Amino acid sequence: MKVYIAGIGMEGIQTLTVQAEKAIESSDLLIGSKRVLEPFCKYGKKFVEEWRAEEIRKILLQSSCDTVTVLFSGDVGFYSGASKLIHELKEFDTEIISGISSPVYFSSKTGIPWQNMKFISLHGEKSNIIRSVCRNEYCFFLLGGEVTPSDICSRLCDYKMGDTEVFIGENLGYEDEKILSGKAHEFTDLKTGKLAVMVCVNHEYERSIPHGIPDEKFIRSDVPMSKSEIRISAVSKLAVLPADVCWDVGCGTGAVSVEMALNCYEGKVCSVDLNKEAVELTRKNSIEFGCDNIEVSEGRAPQCLESFPKPDKVFIGGSCGEVGGIMDIALRKNPYTRFVITAVSLETLEETRREMEYLDMKYDVVQLAVTDMIKRGSHTMFSAKNPVFIIRGEMV
Repeated sequence: MKVYIAGIGMEGIQTLTVQAEKAIESSDLLIGSKRVLEPFCKYGKKFVEEWRAEEIRKILLQSSCDTVTVLFSGDVGFYSGASKLIHELKEFDTEIISGISSPVYFSSKTGIPWQNMKFISLHGEKSNIIRSVCRNEYCFFLLGGEVTPSDICSRLCDYKMGDTEVFIGENLGYEDEKILSGKAHEFTDLKTGKLAVMVCVNHEYERSIPHGIPDEKFIRSDVPMSKSEIRISAVSKLAVLPADVCWDVGCGTGAVSVEMALNCYEGKVCSVDLNKEAVELTRKNSIEFGCDNIEVSEGRAPQCLESFPKPDKVFIGGSCGEVGGIMDIALRKNPYTRFVITAVSLETLEETRREMEYLDMKYDVVQLAVTDMIKRGSHTMFSAKNPVFIIRGEMV
């Protein structure tokens, strides 16, 4: 049996490639979702409505056809169910036929080059929308799940980015195709169907990841905050990767949360503090720095950490004497978690060192003493801050 796995473009008529048309014409059986199969009724072929990879494999195993084409919308290489099907059909003689993808088609309509776009699928996901727009000049959002263009525009407005230029496409390739453009704040009430895409244009995108953000850039109160020199060392020792899941326990103003979130722009930061004011400050600073990948909650560690996702990196800035319990929960979820703990007292240092010794962890300790230069009249003086211990540990 010969099995073609083909993309039909937008609607299967105007954007169908010649290669895909030949495969369809030569096939005894066509398989796909109802919407994908509809344009090919004129071919007089046998149809089976099915899109699940496991079920398609069962159909093929029971079929006596010589040639079958499985159809997918768009291109089989762009967020397509074809990837799972290809894995399921390893024992079959398969041939992949690319189609016209939605970003290629939409770019031809809007005149925006697509080679530099960041592609984000929001099928069933909420993703890091704002963080993606902040980091990239062009973001292409493939929709179709719960998130709509108006949801993205509303979130942009919530994060003070309502003037972001947006392009919205609905029912691409069909007779009722719609393409809209303007500012995000103009489309917060827009109603669209499921078949929608969106491009955000941000010419003021971040050219680099900020490190050691000046303290005065954060929204402050009397809630304690890790100072810039401490943050830059702590986050560096965590070695946060783009897709990491990070915890910030005792988040305070959220300064460390923000610096971690800027580094794990494809992941997330789960922040917690038992102080309601600290939680609110962390929320405000996450908006200030465009970090919608920070999820902050009020609670007492370690109890509240049971509901947190598996961490890759954990920063503990305030433990209330519960360092051991925090580490136990994180290591139970992921034995390879890396920890960085800051301590201003010998007691916290000793508690942390003792726990890491007990767990047979590899760890190191450094002490940072920061002295600021200040002006007093015509004289220049130095003002020393309290020294801080930074403890890094992980299992070996």
